[in-house]
Amino acid sequence: MVDTMGRLGDAFWRAAAYCLHPRVIALSLLPLLIAASLSVGLAYFFWESAVASVRATLESWLLVGSLLRWLDSMGAEGFRSVMAPLVVIALAVPVVLMLSLLLVATMMTPSIVALVGERRFLQLERKRGAGWWQSFAWSLLLSFIALALVVLSMPLWLVPPLVLVLPPLIWGWLSYKVFAFDALAEHASAEERDSVMRKHRLPLLTMGVITGYLGAAPSLIWAFSMMAVVLAPFLVLLTIWLYTLVFAFSSLWFTHYCLAALADLRARQQPLPAQPSAPDAVLPVPNLQPPLLP
Repeated sequence: MVDTMGRLGDAFWRAAAYCLHPRVIALSLLPLLIAASLSVGLAYFFWESAVASVRATLESWLLVGSLLRWLDSMGAEGFRSVMAPLVVIALAVPVVLMLSLLLVATMMTPSIVALVGERRFLQLERKRGAGWWQSFAWSLLLSFIALALVVLSMPLWLVPPLVLVLPPLIWGWLSYKVFAFDALAEHASAEERDSVMRKHRLPLLTMGVITGYLGAAPSLIWAFSMMAVVLAPFLVLLTIWLYTLVFAFSSLWFTHYCLAALADLRARQQPLPAQPSAPDAVLPVPNLQPPLLP
């Protein structure tokens, strides 16, 4: 247990230090620009129609209509105008998060693995157990599963304790599965990758949950006030930038931990050097001469 915590801490601080590496900073710009461009473009073309559609849907529900009339009677008329935009934002944030994770996993993680391999694990053999298309397909599949889990679990978010537990757990599971796979894709064989992910399941899941909470933190900027709706274009860019930083750090953390675990696995599997055999004991030479006659 102590050894595992030491490895987690060592990989954590190494990942934090590598975030300041010029190559990592440069690599983070491309996913940021792509995610920001897509988000701003979609918002420019579809924001008004999405808000109008959500507003019409909400007003058609009797329960929501009763709630809005009650809020109007309590003097909270302004909530009616911001409710639909807040719902659109709440639905868009998980998509933006998933998009940021996919871009980091696809565009940054292979270069991050190469950087860490060059600087720390130069002697570690690359067995290439998975190609880039396998990593992308794996990430895409798990992202859709995580998004479905988020949608299905949304009614449970109305229970106060669960809203603080379920989303980080889902994103943590996704981060663990995606980044651990990508970190080992280049250096480990398929058997070694499965062995590392199985033997280190608990530490990797712990890292994923911590990553999930870090990834959920940028979403809190939307909950500060209703001014978030007015500042939505700026806050979208800020959220994407924070997501990119979180997932870049997570990729580094998983890479340092997984490659160290792989190196340890191979060291344990190496056969012990043969021990030199002891010299043969010197046996007495029998006296083959015939006895002397008297």
